[in-house]
Amino acid sequence: MKRKATWFWFPTCLLTAILVLLSTKAQRISATDNPATRFGRSEAATSLTDQVTFDNYSLILKGQRVFIHSGEFHTFRLPVPSLWPDILQKVKAAGLNAVSVYTHMGLINPAPGVVDFDSFRALQPLYDAAKAAGIWIVLRPAHWATSQVAGELRTNASDWRAAWQAYIHGIIDVTAPNQITNGGPVIAIQIDNEYSQNPITRAEYFVDLETVYRDPSSGIVVPLTYNDPGQGRNFINGTQYHAQANPSEAWYFPEFQGGSFDAWGPTAPGYAPCRVLTGPDFQSVFNMQLWASNAKLINYYMFFGGTSWGGIPFPGVYTSYDYGASLKESRELTTKFDEIKRQGIFLRSSPEFYKTDWIADSSTGLVASSNSDAFVTFLRNPDSQAGFYLVRQSDSTSTANITFKVTVTTPSGSLQVPLVASSIALSGRESKMIVTSYAFGNSRLIYSTAQVFFAGTIDGRDILFLHGAATQEHEVALSLSGNPNPVAQSSQVVFTQNATEVSSAATIVTFLRGTEGLVTVWDSDTQLVLFADSDTAATFWAPTIALPDSTTDPLANFWSLGTNETVLVGGPYLVRNASIQGTTLAIRGDLQTGVRLTVVAPRDITSITWNGDSVSGDFSSTQGGANASLPTAIGGFVGQVQISSELTGLTATKLEGWKFMDSLPEVVGGGTMMFDDSNWVVASNTTTNSPFKPLYGDGRVLYGCDYGFCENTVLWRGHFMATGAEKSVNLSINGGEAFAASVWLNDVFLNTSFGNSTNNRNNVDETDEKFMFPEGALVVGRDNVITIVQDNMGSDESGSTADTTKSPRGVRGFQLNTGNFTTWKVQGKVGGYLNYPDKVRGVLNEGGLFGERQGWHLPGFDTSNWPSRDLIEGLPDSKAGVGFFVTTFNLTIPPGSDVPMSFTFQEAMGQPYRAFLFVNGWMMGKRVGNLGPQSQFIVHQGILDYNGVNTVAVALWAMTPGVPVTPDLHLSIDNVYDGGVGGIVTDNPSWSSVGRI
Repeated sequence: MKRKATWFWFPTCLLTAILVLLSTKAQRISATDNPATRFGRSEAATSLTDQVTFDNYSLILKGQRVFIHSGEFHTFRLPVPSLWPDILQKVKAAGLNAVSVYTHMGLINPAPGVVDFDSFRALQPLYDAAKAAGIWIVLRPAHWATSQVAGELRTNASDWRAAWQAYIHGIIDVTAPNQITNGGPVIAIQIDNEYSQNPITRAEYFVDLETVYRDPSSGIVVPLTYNDPGQGRNFINGTQYHAQANPSEAWYFPEFQGGSFDAWGPTAPGYAPCRVLTGPDFQSVFNMQLWASNAKLINYYMFFGGTSWGGIPFPGVYTSYDYGASLKESRELTTKFDEIKRQGIFLRSSPEFYKTDWIADSSTGLVASSNSDAFVTFLRNPDSQAGFYLVRQSDSTSTANITFKVTVTTPSGSLQVPLVASSIALSGRESKMIVTSYAFGNSRLIYSTAQVFFAGTIDGRDILFLHGAATQEHEVALSLSGNPNPVAQSSQVVFTQNATEVSSAATIVTFLRGTEGLVTVWDSDTQLVLFADSDTAATFWAPTIALPDSTTDPLANFWSLGTNETVLVGGPYLVRNASIQGTTLAIRGDLQTGVRLTVVAPRDITSITWNGDSVSGDFSSTQGGANASLPTAIGGFVGQVQISSELTGLTATKLEGWKFMDSLPEVVGGGTMMFDDSNWVVASNTTTNSPFKPLYGDGRVLYGCDYGFCENTVLWRGHFMATGAEKSVNLSINGGEAFAASVWLNDVFLNTSFGNSTNNRNNVDETDEKFMFPEGALVVGRDNVITIVQDNMGSDESGSTADTTKSPRGVRGFQLNTGNFTTWKVQGKVGGYLNYPDKVRGVLNEGGLFGERQGWHLPGFDTSNWPSRDLIEGLPDSKAGVGFFVTTFNLTIPPGSDVPMSFTFQEAMGQPYRAFLFVNGWMMGKRVGNLGPQSQFIVHQGILDYNGVNTVAVALWAMTPGVPVTPDLHLSIDNVYDGGVGGIVTDNPSWSSVGRI
């Protein structure tokens, strides 16, 4: 049967949904194969493993069926490796079990002979942190755009093949020992990303990659995957959709919508509206629509976006890569995180859902809903017959409130549910999962229109935790067993017994509108049933508990493979992890305020600690069930935890005491008063690997990438002998969307070319302008110089035209009105791609400004002899040019905390300047005052030294003379959390003269 495909495009947030398939090119696994012993690639069987297999339902790890529920995380966008455990712990806390991780070839392997897996480019710290958290990894090595290669990129061109060998072999060397077969977290590797197989040269490139990975000497045995953009029908012989093309393979979405990047420009919406657009209601509708399509491998791009610092961004996005994701760029939780957690804990609790047959939906003859405005999809486990009815609005854009009943198949026969409540409700953009014959521990409910938050076993008891909106009715039918303990009765909860439609042993529990907070429905020695409104449910956590005898098990922290032990903890902002030692439950997490801690744990727990401190409170074992605040009479606990008094009243340091120095000595008078550019690179190439050839000139190619200077600020100097007849110069300058370039003749400012990108509309990535020479600017009979200061915005993305990533960043055309240039010189980051001096911060951190080349942005550079000048005063005399402002400040933040901080330019948008923000040497922000939208720049601990001296440098580029430029930069403390991941290490090398010019 043909299923409805749901595709959507939100232009303001630049959203796409990417349909992707697990890639194997040969024999497929069918449902009748033994998934524990076969993988769908018979010719490579000697280099594959039976520890990662799949069938038409799901992935299977070490013989256990797994729903891969994953979030995208790019470690290079959080260049503090000791913070990576923070992200992974939050991934785990959300109920996810995997992350998808890009690696960045340009950072790791920027040039032939340069392969660097140190500092934040390292993979081993990621693998170690994932193993400690119990998070699987799908590694996705990305391939960098480079014009150093003459052949077409991402094809079988011999020089491109040679270019990626060292990078991929480096990935293999560090990853092979960290595969699941060696007790590590890596379960798959993506071969390349979002690329078609036509023409044949591209397909052969994939064969080249696969051959290297599948070489027996590589040791890579996990599956290779592929991300097929826009249902490109790659690897599936031209047939149409997954159900028709790859029915024997699991349904896999490597990049489903977790948010979106945001574009340059004053009308760009920003990430906060994007987080609303892709918020909890979007997640409820579209994430669960994936479930309805029977997808069992889902990755949300992004789960944590991070920061595109330095030269990482492509032209379509600014420094922040927040993405409107479930975790903010500041690593803080959001309401999207709450919804992902409600979904994630359900999926973790529901192994029957990992193997389901798609039976039918409302478009294929399923008559289930009493209201045609509700669209129903029916999935069923073929072994247990557990049923999963996913219900959404028939019109996914509808914000209407609708009510209906659904006819479901249960052990009691066909029922139209709910039986007692008046209806099921969908409030606008909302989906629901109605379960039937659903297992929780050793018990099995008949049906539930309430949503399942948690189902499982704690201390031998079957636990069911349901939730639903307080504005709606909800219902569950089940058999309640065991010797009951007294519970506080709620007038909002109605019990119906002996209903004729269900078994006489069954009880129908109805939750009326207005049910709020945590309600204990049933508490016995064999079962615990809880209900909460959905907001309250989101305050609960279910950390995994490693087994006491698992210290030698490398997979001890992985759910289902290493442990099935957990507890329920309600109240805190975040629960990172928990462990049991004897009769003590040790919980670690974060607090934003003091809260009541509610715990359901094994009955022999007699003490609880929070971040190492004892928590006083009431245990059910000492109350005999008499305390109504206890969630259960067995293993229940309530207590109070408070935020540390040391964290109250923290205030940000005022940025003052700025020192200033001009950073454009290249702009001086002509003739004998020349800046010495003898050490600069002579730009004399007459050929280029870019498909975008020069527009005009004398045959010389002035593309920065051809000389080792692709990213960030690049300076060009064109020399000519003046006769006096020269009146102007025509320049065509290419820098990518939202770029800028300022031009001088000797020491006289001519003008600035402004690129543009107004929310990805009115894009200007290249300008072609005539720059007139003012009277008196020329020095006749002497050497004169045109100086261009250009901001490159990164290389373009791949397009339908070959090698669009070989962007012609630089000067595409140059011509004096009369006469010719004698010499062109170019300078970007010191050392280019081979000899850059800062091996920690890496090749993309710096540009070619004089101050950057000298290292003025680095901690420890001596500015004591510089004059004082406040940043808000801008450049002297409101001139056009570039100046460096540097100051230092101290931080003293108490340990055991997580205190997000940011730097914000508070002046109104519209001033014609660019500012490059360096924090302890790291270029953490590019402020474009005339375009925006970004004014706030998140900087994490580890870049900031929370207990020491910090250096802030701002390279201020004023682009229009006579116009006030008044950057008003402030440091702010954005939130305070008691807890944190701890152990954060700073790695901010100080200034050295070595390699500086």
